[in-house]
Amino acid sequence: MKTIAYRKGSVVSDPHALYDIETEVPKPGPHDLLVRIRAVSVNPLDTKVRSGLVMVPDTVGTLGWDASGVVESVGAEVSLFRPGDEVFYAGSFHLPGSNAEFHLVDERIAGAKPRSLTFAQAAAIPLAALTAWQLLFERLGVQPTGRLEQMADGEAGCLLVVGGAGGVGSMLIQLARRLTTLTVIASASRQKSQDWCLSLGAHHIVDHRHSLSRQIRSLGVPSVTHVASLTHTASHLPELIELLEPHGKLGVIDDHLSFDAAPLKAKSLSLHWEMVFTRPLFQTRDLIVQHQILGKVAELIDQGLLQTTLTKTITPMNAESMREAHRLVEAGDTIGKVVVADAIA
Repeated sequence: MKTIAYRKGSVVSDPHALYDIETEVPKPGPHDLLVRIRAVSVNPLDTKVRSGLVMVPDTVGTLGWDASGVVESVGAEVSLFRPGDEVFYAGSFHLPGSNAEFHLVDERIAGAKPRSLTFAQAAAIPLAALTAWQLLFERLGVQPTGRLEQMADGEAGCLLVVGGAGGVGSMLIQLARRLTTLTVIASASRQKSQDWCLSLGAHHIVDHRHSLSRQIRSLGVPSVTHVASLTHTASHLPELIELLEPHGKLGVIDDHLSFDAAPLKAKSLSLHWEMVFTRPLFQTRDLIVQHQILGKVAELIDQGLLQTTLTKTITPMNAESMREAHRLVEAGDTIGKVVVADAIA
């Protein structure tokens, strides 16, 4: 099968940073789906692993932690899917990635692809949606309203999303606006990014290049009860602590060599880490929750309540296209998600 391999510690300008090879088609284990890949999304994680900033086990010879495709065959104990089903998923951090013609994924972390989306549109969803959902509803403990009609803004508090225009931020804004009564403030620096966040449902925009506290106070909104810090947390941390009301919650997803949580004590602030791969990495007892979350997300998309965050599609699916996708994501000014797809996805 066709596979896109990568060179650890490489720069994206190196023509061998990502390169095409032929490998054997993997055989599914008891709970595995063998998926014929139609499209993959490129996340910042892909570029960090390729460049050597994030280390993964030697078993990971292929990148790709977002995919959509068609089930080709299934393992002996699979009960959720059958050959011919269309699926989308984020995979697992410690296994070979989805940048290949065929890929294995545990059925318990895969979801049925939204019927209303193309494969390219669907591939932009899983990792960001899982991260956003788990951060908002599991880590930060926000309760969905249970009603999808518009309710009184600010009823459940105020959420600040630092880095609102990226993949996770784009999903988080939508989930918070559609499924909660939080007032949603998103940070974005460029006009294009700010317009994007507003189109997804953010009530207010602040520019993270300037004082967050000064801008938010000028909005006349309720006190910030929840913060989802998705990028550059270390540089914003003092202001985030200042902004959060006592007993507030700070959620973080970016990487840190160290993190001083002591300043959170005076306000009894709680710190919450979200790592989307924890369930598959440790094979937790609630592994199937990721299947269930993707099912809920697909339903919301097909109801028109959530939208794909795809903003750029590159074809065909080969190393040259993947290098271009890595270049765009690594530039750091991407809005939404970049997807590499086959010619007809």
